[in-house]
Amino acid sequence: MLSSQIQNLNFTKTFRLLPPKPSIASRGKNCFPTFHKQRKCFPRNKTSLSLVASVSTGIDKPLLSETPYSEAVSVKATITVKITPRWFISSLGTLTQSADKILEIICKNLHLELVSSELDPKTGLEKDTIKSYNQTALGINNLIVVTLEANFNVPEGFGEIGAVLIENEHDREIFVDSVVLEGFPTGAVTISCNSWVQSKNDDPKKRIFFTTTSYLPVDTPNGLKRLREEELENLRGNGEGERQPFERIYDYDVYNDLGDPDTSDDLARPVLGGKEHPYPRRCRTGRPPTKTDPLSESRSDDIYVPRDEAFSWLKQASFGLNKLKALFRTIVPILGGLFGKEEFSSFTNIDLLFKEGTELPNSVKQFYDTDTLLPEIVRAFKKIKRLLKFDAPQLFDSDRFSWLKDEEFSRQTLAGLNPICIRLVREQEWPLKSELDPKIYGPPESLITKEIVEKEIGCSMTVEEALKKKRLFILDYHDLLLPYVAKVRELEGTTLYGSRTLFFLTDEGTLKPVAIELTRPQIGDKPQWKQVFTPVYDDSTAGWLWRLAKTHVVAHDSGIHQLISHWLRTHCCVEPYVIASNRQLSEMHPIYRLLRPHFRFTMEINAFARLQLINGGGTIEKTFSPGKYSMEISSVIYDKLWRFDEEALPADLIKRGMAVEDQSAEHGLKLTIKDYPFANDGLILWDAIKQWVTDYVNYYYPEANQITSDNELQAWWEEVRTKGHGDKKDELWWPVLNTQQDLIQVLSSIIWIASGHHAAVNFGQYGYAGYFPNRPTIARTNMPTEEPWKTEFKDFLKDPVRALLNCFPSKLQATTVMSVLDILSSHSPDEEYIGYTSEASWEANSTIKAAYEKFSKTVKELEATIDERNKDLKNKNRFGAGVVPYELLKPLSGPGVTGKGVPNSISI
Repeated sequence: MLSSQIQNLNFTKTFRLLPPKPSIASRGKNCFPTFHKQRKCFPRNKTSLSLVASVSTGIDKPLLSETPYSEAVSVKATITVKITPRWFISSLGTLTQSADKILEIICKNLHLELVSSELDPKTGLEKDTIKSYNQTALGINNLIVVTLEANFNVPEGFGEIGAVLIENEHDREIFVDSVVLEGFPTGAVTISCNSWVQSKNDDPKKRIFFTTTSYLPVDTPNGLKRLREEELENLRGNGEGERQPFERIYDYDVYNDLGDPDTSDDLARPVLGGKEHPYPRRCRTGRPPTKTDPLSESRSDDIYVPRDEAFSWLKQASFGLNKLKALFRTIVPILGGLFGKEEFSSFTNIDLLFKEGTELPNSVKQFYDTDTLLPEIVRAFKKIKRLLKFDAPQLFDSDRFSWLKDEEFSRQTLAGLNPICIRLVREQEWPLKSELDPKIYGPPESLITKEIVEKEIGCSMTVEEALKKKRLFILDYHDLLLPYVAKVRELEGTTLYGSRTLFFLTDEGTLKPVAIELTRPQIGDKPQWKQVFTPVYDDSTAGWLWRLAKTHVVAHDSGIHQLISHWLRTHCCVEPYVIASNRQLSEMHPIYRLLRPHFRFTMEINAFARLQLINGGGTIEKTFSPGKYSMEISSVIYDKLWRFDEEALPADLIKRGMAVEDQSAEHGLKLTIKDYPFANDGLILWDAIKQWVTDYVNYYYPEANQITSDNELQAWWEEVRTKGHGDKKDELWWPVLNTQQDLIQVLSSIIWIASGHHAAVNFGQYGYAGYFPNRPTIARTNMPTEEPWKTEFKDFLKDPVRALLNCFPSKLQATTVMSVLDILSSHSPDEEYIGYTSEASWEANSTIKAAYEKFSKTVKELEATIDERNKDLKNKNRFGAGVVPYELLKPLSGPGVTGKGVPNSISI
């Protein structure tokens, strides 16, 4: 219905507003152009400008033109405006209004002014702006696009256009996509807006949009210097008051809105950010404090993000609809009543979620009839059967028993959902030992002994030889989790251990599990307990204990993946880069334009996470082992382990012992495990990103002193360090921006984290964890051998399958996580993939355009490389019978859950 109504508007119709034809000398109230005086700036002794590429610096600079306009130039502006269903409703009250009315509203209320790049050579003031006349609405095309046309008479000597000012007199915001000016002797001028212009009733300031020409601060034309600084001041705000939805203000705050102490003491959470709990900063909203705790910010259903950071309407529609589908499937109020604390009775019962589904109760009808949803969404829901049924994940379809295999358990540490935690055991680390205080946590020595290891790896080599040959690897969550074991065990329905899992690299290049050690620290009058479990195939009891131990380890890995590899290292740590870029880098700064595509929608999805996922009582706390301590643990790990200089892929691999520098090797690194799919594919993408950034930076900064003297760039990096990551501002490892190589490394690291790293840990979530026995997010019961005198051990011996099912998530927990992961693993129809989406400012510069095309070609070649690698049987960690091919770093994807695709940004 909605689509057909918009399609009826898909036509071209002219609607004009015809003011008197302007006179250049005209200054009357009702004539065009209307002039206004502007503040004095430093004079510049140039009478006319044209755009010429500077040979000496490689930067597009405005140079003196010897051919000034001999007479007024008639210029046509084509303005592209995008409208949304919500705009239809808010502006017109209905979707059935005529197209004439829509065209009239936009044409009548949107006003443009041209800004010269020059100062007046006589007065040293900014030149008067020029307003349009004879503005025409050409029509509505492609369902959602309105095209306007405006005309200008640009007088002799006005100089090159540097920006446009846009004013919106409508009482609703209007999304302006672009402005193209045609008629100049030097060619068309493009202004890429891609932004909401607010009603002057909400924001009386005219919006400033600069052309696609990029300028370092020192090269800014004199006529634009004031506007450049004014726009940055507008974006910084004054740090006061509660932010409004229409604003575009970027500022910092701590994570003090995760708890809800006014609702319940149980929902109070510590403030993350500061000396006690170091953490990156989020965007400030200015909401009032809670009544119970003045340090905590009150919660609301709508969390402010700067207007241009919000989802596009298509992204919002697809994400929102998917979310509502998931809520329809497993919304807690419905499923809580259906399942309660019910557990899965059998593995067949689990399989039914994908095969036949489970009928939901009639109470779901209440969800259908809510009047808080748009009518078209409600109508869509009424077509859906009341059936709880999930799409089968890729792992389930490939081999639904693979999760039981030790080979798959090991393989996923290299080619699964969390391939960035496995690390080499170095010789100096053996024997394994805890670094925690033994007075608090008990004896530090590991029970994984030389004898155990050598028994498991066979007679092929000793432990010492294995260490020397780099054949032992570990997932080590022992010291990270052990301090929280006692706290977590006080919570209902969950448990925790400190864990170590040791692997051996076989001659075939695959990992083999050697041992799992689980530790409970001394708690009260209970002494420390620890036990080592090994793969056993000829002892039923030991075999089932091994399966239970793997369940605990995978639950630990799931928590570390979601809280650290995913949330902390991508979403959370990138938000300060977004804020600092908008506060300190002008929109016309080349580095802003390089980074901007990699920040698309990140703040919006982070706000949603604070609202529903990582908040007190949210999805993470209810479904992951650490419970209410989940975010606090992420703060501890940020404090102990996060370093910006180790976020680049090569540095991360070297830190974990998974690679060593070797200039003779491909990518300048020699991998410790040759068949390491995440690293194999990731290094190709990393090299491509770094080469693209190198070409870009060297073009705009041919000399190192241009970097040190760039006040915006230096202020940006200083703010990232001292405000965005202020709790680590005094660390000595922070890079200093002194050379081109310094800047290249910093920018490449940010782009990699926002694109490749995030894709690798995000878009396989449903594929690997949708079938939750493969990756349970929580282990709910202790190992039966921890207290063998209790009935739990007898129950385990009697029915080990039941014991394993009891350890798995409950029905409510599992289906909630499955629904959320289905959403988080999805690509929206308007996704922008790395190497596939250029920017207007890059296209406008022939050198940058050529560099991006080279980058794009390399990225597209990665597609074919991954396809070839996934056909080679020698690559056992990514290909084989029942093995899910490793495609998470394959750059391009269609919409939905695909298990591949690398978007530019953290957009979900």
